[in-house]
Amino acid sequence: MPDPVPPQHSEPSDPAPAENAPPPWLRTSAGWSWRLIVLVAGIALVFWAVTQVLIVFVAVFLALVITAVLNPLTDLYHRVMPRALATAAAILSGVLVIGGLLTYVVVSVAGQWERLAGEFNTGIDQIVDLIENNPLPVNVEVDTRDQWIDDAADWIQENSQTLVSRAAESAGSIVEGVAVLVLAIFCTIFFLASGAAMWRWFMTQVPARTRSRWHAVAGAGWYTFSGYTRGIVLVAISNGILAGIFLSILGVPLSAPLAVLVFIGTFIPLIGAPLAMIIAAVVALAADGLLTALIVTVGIAGIGQLEGHVLQPLIMGKQVSLHPVVVALGVTCGTVVGGILGAIVAVPLIAVAWSVYSTLRKDPDGVLPDDATGPPGDLDPPHESPAT
Repeated sequence: MPDPVPPQHSEPSDPAPAENAPPPWLRTSAGWSWRLIVLVAGIALVFWAVTQVLIVFVAVFLALVITAVLNPLTDLYHRVMPRALATAAAILSGVLVIGGLLTYVVVSVAGQWERLAGEFNTGIDQIVDLIENNPLPVNVEVDTRDQWIDDAADWIQENSQTLVSRAAESAGSIVEGVAVLVLAIFCTIFFLASGAAMWRWFMTQVPARTRSRWHAVAGAGWYTFSGYTRGIVLVAISNGILAGIFLSILGVPLSAPLAVLVFIGTFIPLIGAPLAMIIAAVVALAADGLLTALIVTVGIAGIGQLEGHVLQPLIMGKQVSLHPVVVALGVTCGTVVGGILGAIVAVPLIAVAWSVYSTLRKDPDGVLPDDATGPPGDLDPPHESPAT
């Protein structure tokens, strides 16, 4: 008999040496790096798309702002009348209120803007004189001011053709502004009248397994956006009224246009209110002297503190809770990217993004209110128009 062949034992392949494998920290960093690259690329793509349809973006954003302000009033009217009539009544009420305020401002300010500019220039001259003739031993020369003015005049003369062409372009911007306003009002009407139906139609296009998450995210974003919008409008009105009363008590001339500047400046975080305060202080300096200017500066700064520590927490509550550093960085980036418009929309967009992110980190509870999406069986049919 042949000798039995001893069993062959296959040698297991040697695993890759441990020293050739990347360390865990490098694998983790690489994973997060490509995710961040994709995220930044997606954000950049969104910004690029917005710049291509900027008019539409501004119109929809303005429509959402008006909807957030008028929606509670529409719901109130809807208790006693159909939704369509409630929408018309809410828009009419808003037009009457805004029209009344504009009429009051125009009547109060008519013919005073030129005087305001003159007082501001006088105040600037007084500040320059104060610097030139200061009692300190330090001698500050501001003789180059006249040279700057001459250089500016020469520049205007040399670039007159360019300025005329830009003025012609601004006429087109006025037409675009009217188009934006008309489109915003058109969208607002449908958002107020049938916003819930539009949202139900949208939810029918979303897979059933993700509807709860979509509703939770959208609800959190709208809660934050509407809270910020209504809050900033109320805060701006309060700041304007308080500034007008304060300036009137001090006897500062042109208190009405200065109050309007404070009102407008409230909508531009970090930048608008200080600029309005500086203009008011300069006018007070020209009209009533240095002491009144200092009082105006302290008073308007006090109004700003009242806004930041009392009005905003009281009106907005926890709907918008951003750290001041985040606000400062957001406003700066928004200003660099989109100018004044970017500065205005930066804070609400950041607040909404943070609210959406916070909601995505949580598990949705699956409870959907009846006026938003309802259970899947009660949703509107997919063939329904979104504008119904």
